[in-house]
Amino acid sequence: MNTWTADDLKAIEANADLFVSPFRDDGTTYGTPTRTWALVVDGDVYVRAAHGPESSWYKAAVRQKVGRVRVADVDYEVTFEPAGDEVADAIDAAYEAKYPGSSAVPTMQREGPKSATVKITPR
Repeated sequence: MNTWTADDLKAIEANADLFVSPFRDDGTTYGTPTRTWALVVDGDVYVRAAHGPESSWYKAAVRQKVGRVRVADVDYEVTFEPAGDEVADAIDAAYEAKYPGSSAVPTMQREGPKSATVKITPR
């Protein structure tokens, strides 16, 4: 599986949180699940690290490129890749649409989190 199903995308959209667990350096052990806010933009799933590129889960995701995510009590084996700048504005808008009125949205739209955006794809 290399694309999300319509039901998977609905579940991700409907849930406030998605937990990411990139592999540890051994390449086989999953890291501690970290809560993130996942967004669906044009059928793709994205998350940002609130603490920017120094976030430990972000560094592991970019380095290991694979791991697991959990949403709505379902685990998915996934790949992680840095997101391109071309989707940054759409991701900003998706944060505002999914989490209206949250004081955390402006934080997620700052340069640090923007520079630590990953695209998540099922594998």
